[in-house]
Amino acid sequence: MTNEEMLRLKGMHLAPYMQLATSLIGKTREGGGNMFRHQLDTMTILLDYGYIDSVILKASIVHDLLEDIPDFNHNLLLSIDYESAAVYELVLEVTRLPGETKGEFLTRVFHLGSRSAKILKVADRISNMISLGFVNDPSFIKRYTEETVTYIFPIAREVDKSMLAELETLVDSRRKYLALLAAGSA
Repeated sequence: MTNEEMLRLKGMHLAPYMQLATSLIGKTREGGGNMFRHQLDTMTILLDYGYIDSVILKASIVHDLLEDIPDFNHNLLLSIDYESAAVYELVLEVTRLPGETKGEFLTRVFHLGSRSAKILKVADRISNMISLGFVNDPSFIKRYTEETVTYIFPIAREVDKSMLAELETLVDSRRKYLALLAAGSA
C-alpha cells in the first residue's frame, strides 16, 4: 500500500456506518451467521481486491439496510457525513426494488449500474458464494450458483477479472459439491 493510499484510509470514518449496520444483527442468513457480518465481509473483500474508495467501502457496510430493514429511516444514513448522499445513492443502486425479480434486479445493475455499484455487487456475491458453502439445501445451492453464472459473471467480467476468477472458483466448488451429492444419492 502506498503512502497516498494510507492517508486516504486514515481519514475514513467507518464506525457510524457500522453502527447503523448493527440493526442487521438479528437478520439470519441461509448458511448461518447474520447480515451484519455479511456487510463487513463484503467490505473486507473490497479491501482484499485493493478498493479503498471511501464511498464504496461505506456503502458496503450498509448495502443491505434498505432491502432487509423495510422501515429503516434512510435519514439516519443521509446524516452521517459529507459523503452520506453518495453512499445512499450507491446503496440504492444495489437495492432490489419492490416487485422486481432477482433476474430483473441483476440485469438492471448490469445495464444501468455505475462502476461502483457493479464492483460492490460482485464483492457482495463473492461473500454470498463463500457462505453458500454452509448451506445444506441442494436446490438453493444450484439455483444460486447458476444465477451467479448467468447474472454476476458478466458484471465481474466487465469490472474486475480477478474477482471473476474467484467467483469462477467458487462456482466450480459448489458444482463439484452438488455432483458429489448426486453421486451419493444415486
